[in-house]
Amino acid sequence: MKKLSLLFAFTAAFGIQAVSAQYTDVINSNRPGGSASAYAVGKNVLQLETGLLLERQEHDLLRTESNIFGGDFALRYGFLFEELEIIWEGTFVRQKITDNSTSPSVTGTQSNFTEHAIGARYLIYDPYKKERKPNLYSWKANNSFKWSDLIPAISIYAGANLNLDQEKSFFPNDPIISPRVMLATQSHLGPRWVFVSNIIYEKVTSDDPVFNYILTLTHSLPNPKYSVFVEHQGFKSDAYGDGFFRGGAARLINKNFQVDASLGINIKNTPSRIFGQAGFSYRLDNHKDEFKAIDNVPDQDKDALKDAKKTKKRKKKNKNPFEDNGNTL
Repeated sequence: MKKLSLLFAFTAAFGIQAVSAQYTDVINSNRPGGSASAYAVGKNVLQLETGLLLERQEHDLLRTESNIFGGDFALRYGFLFEELEIIWEGTFVRQKITDNSTSPSVTGTQSNFTEHAIGARYLIYDPYKKERKPNLYSWKANNSFKWSDLIPAISIYAGANLNLDQEKSFFPNDPIISPRVMLATQSHLGPRWVFVSNIIYEKVTSDDPVFNYILTLTHSLPNPKYSVFVEHQGFKSDAYGDGFFRGGAARLINKNFQVDASLGINIKNTPSRIFGQAGFSYRLDNHKDEFKAIDNVPDQDKDALKDAKKTKKRKKKNKNPFEDNGNTL
């Protein structure tokens, strides 16, 4: 609360107000979960999210075993507007498959992308764009749960799955390019909880389009450098359906660099799957805040800035300028 009061007073003194809603001072990564945030990285921010993965599969009916090693990546760039980002992402693996249905067993390998896509995401609704007037005297009032927090930010994604090497593809019947669309929502359930949902429809023009959903709950620990998450993902197509559960943690190294690790398991045995990932996220931050004159600020925001100036003057009269005036934080 004390820092917030001084921040508003400082802003009022210079007669300007930042209008950026997307950019955050600390890196905003989609890792280590599989879901995508509703928010973009911010205009002129280039961000890499990448890691290594290991997976073990066993198929009871086909009597096969697979060991998979690979890596995934997402390259995100804030483009033209704060609300817009373009994304290139993929997962490349090497799979060693052993067929135990024959005697002797037969082993083979295959390498290619299991996922490869390019697209753009745009924030169409941000409930925090018209920010609530802050309570300059109570941190608790500003950070406690409110029912309005359940109203999510909403973004839409449109892009294409790429199947550029069909001869070696894990999905040889898929077209070279097929559409991919997604609806992403994000709700901040108080100061430490974030809930993200994705609804995805991909490979739309293929013989086997896939419906996919992801639900992710993230919690920031008392030490704000650490966060943990749990996640459920389900997908369904004409050929196959399955569900996954994941959990993991991330640690913030500095404002532009994060490391993470996670484990996951599926719910079927055709095949059964257990997998783990470890990786990092790093951004090149060339973002610049856009400002508008105080004359263009809505009346309610002007009132908040005026109140902040009065608060600053009153603080100067106190022996301790950071005193909380008796309010519980």
